[in-house]
Amino acid sequence: MQRYPRDFRGYGANPPDAAWPNGAKIAVSLVLNYEEGSENNILHGDGGSEAFLSDIAGAAPWPGMRHWNMESIYDYGARAGFWRLHRLFTGMAIPVTIYGVATALARNPEQVAAMKSAGWEIASHGLKWVDHRDMPIEEERRQIAEAIRLHTEVVGTPPRGWYTGRCSLNTVDLTAETGVLDWISDTYDDDLPYWREVGSRDQLVIPYTLEANDMRFATAPGYIEGQQFFQYLKDSFDTLYAEGQAGSAKMFSIGLHCRLIGRPGKIAGLKRFLDYARSHKDVWFPRRIEIAEHWAKTHPHKRIERPSQMTREVFVARYGSIFEHSPWIAERAFDLELGPAHDSALGLHNALARMFRSATAAERMGVLTAHPDLAGKLAAAKRLTPDSTAEQAAAALDALTDAEQSAFQQLNTDYVAKHGFPFIIAVRDNTKDSILAAFKTRINHDTGTEFATACAQVERIAELRLKDLLP
Repeated sequence: MQRYPRDFRGYGANPPDAAWPNGAKIAVSLVLNYEEGSENNILHGDGGSEAFLSDIAGAAPWPGMRHWNMESIYDYGARAGFWRLHRLFTGMAIPVTIYGVATALARNPEQVAAMKSAGWEIASHGLKWVDHRDMPIEEERRQIAEAIRLHTEVVGTPPRGWYTGRCSLNTVDLTAETGVLDWISDTYDDDLPYWREVGSRDQLVIPYTLEANDMRFATAPGYIEGQQFFQYLKDSFDTLYAEGQAGSAKMFSIGLHCRLIGRPGKIAGLKRFLDYARSHKDVWFPRRIEIAEHWAKTHPHKRIERPSQMTREVFVARYGSIFEHSPWIAERAFDLELGPAHDSALGLHNALARMFRSATAAERMGVLTAHPDLAGKLAAAKRLTPDSTAEQAAAALDALTDAEQSAFQQLNTDYVAKHGFPFIIAVRDNTKDSILAAFKTRINHDTGTEFATACAQVERIAELRLKDLLP
């Protein structure tokens, strides 16, 4: 079977109410990446120098050599940038989350002590600040374990959160499988936390950002001056704050680096934004662990049976009757490239409807003729399917007067005689009177028009049935 792993649906059109503490309209999560002393360097056992996220335009690795200028930029982050940011955040009493690379933390004990003294969360940023793209899975698993061990040794407590950054396709699953992390952040796919099922583990994911991020000072297109950074943060904040005021509160992640935003001209934009954000009511500045604790308490995960993960036997048994007496539609749909987007009523309906639409005219006619007459002999004999019985009862078609019953029976007979298939309508969208009116109107249509109308109604009936079963 073909299964597509990416989730394009997420929370869909109606995300949950974040219900941030004290009615906050937005949660602003400030993240400071601490990478100084963990970057690519032959001193660290790497094959060459670092070339990522610095003020050196067009930097490239120097194989087998140290890059003095690159090193000095990272050194600035530790020597000056960190302390400027530390003064800013402690002076404003704004807590932050540190993404701390374990080997960088080990080489910077005074900065670690300052982080702890300030009450900041120190999450793991991996073992080394290197690219994991081509790392063999077992080596990455080993490095994750070593990062947690070294982090615990250096900080005194194990990390409760994780962000690799330059991750591999395996990173999220590997960090989740440790079973010890309250949150992971190696995704950029939402404005709210969400749960990810990894085997038996329900892992909370708190998405991160690469756009509300000072890395844009070191990439193209990017920021040139602090004012540009401020303006982008302000615009993002204003949009999300308004959504929160409208009842759909979100999270706003801001990514920072000591060697970038720690420069005087750049930090001015950040300070301007913090002053602006603090001028608003109902703004929450949490560490990411506080977001995780809130989400776990307020929005605990509930597993559902997912169509895309069912066996063929279960899938057909569960959805084979959605299109009346036509399990072949479910059988064909099972062979499609199903994924998380099809684990909802609308998503699965699309897959089933595709198979109905692509069927031959004779096959579709078979689906139409499988439908019972409305208020017909099968209904009287209580031989309808449970779905059809409930649907007809909802429109009071099981409680007709003798005159109404006679009218329906005559219309059924005349309609089938003219068109060759039963009159089909989504009764849950209608009342007894509107059904009767539609009956009298549609019987006069040409058969081609009625065939198309009946097929559309079959799809609508299927959609309503699925909404009884899936979110």
